[in-house]
Amino acid sequence: MAGFETTSSYGFAGRVALVTGGASGIGRTVAARLAASGADVAVLDRDAGAARAVADELGGNATAVAADVTSSQEVNAAVASVEETFGRLDALVCCAGIGGDSLHTADVSDAEWRRVFAVNCDGVFYCNRAVVPGMVERGYGRIVNVASIAGKEGNPMAAAYSASKAAVIGMTKAIGKDLAGTGVLANSIAPAVIETPILEQLSQEHIDYMVSRIPLGRLGRPEEVAALIAFLASEECSFATGACFDISGGRATY
Repeated sequence: MAGFETTSSYGFAGRVALVTGGASGIGRTVAARLAASGADVAVLDRDAGAARAVADELGGNATAVAADVTSSQEVNAAVASVEETFGRLDALVCCAGIGGDSLHTADVSDAEWRRVFAVNCDGVFYCNRAVVPGMVERGYGRIVNVASIAGKEGNPMAAAYSASKAAVIGMTKAIGKDLAGTGVLANSIAPAVIETPILEQLSQEHIDYMVSRIPLGRLGRPEEVAALIAFLASEECSFATGACFDISGGRATY
């Protein structure tokens, strides 16, 4: 992607990466980082046009994959398509997610609860499950799931979001242990609030609260998150699995 610069490639030449939510926010930046480091990148997003636009910007062998992560059938088909196109899939980065509405707990409807979990929790599980057989068969894989500091601490007016991200952390710990010894590593990251379009879904009160909790006193940048993800998705990450890596500007305390 034009204007994206990196000094650490982590040796992605010859590797294939699938990035969900790759048309915007952290996902878009991760896709650019991995492509700039030599990876063949599949940009997955439910917005087919946006995914194609990002893939076109990335150039090389980048490709767009349209899928809704809340559908296990669409996820399975997307992973099969990537493996057929490239002959392999080495890294999965799950960035697709929604913030949900900023609501007090008593005001969260059943539909809103399920809507947030369908994307943030179910979608991550479906993607992880879909890539595991091929990665295990090939004896190599890296999975990075984007959780949130809210999954550790819980944010007010964000019960569904906080719970869904806590589920991602716990899920990743279990998957990492399940796959130990196979050559496939699974880790999650817990960002504090990052400057991405997802903030448009949140109230200013909610955003101000989150920034007030960060000792560095600012929003994080997608490029900073992408740098951590690039390491975790690379061969250089070799002795970490089932872990949650904080990138919170000092907010995380455990």
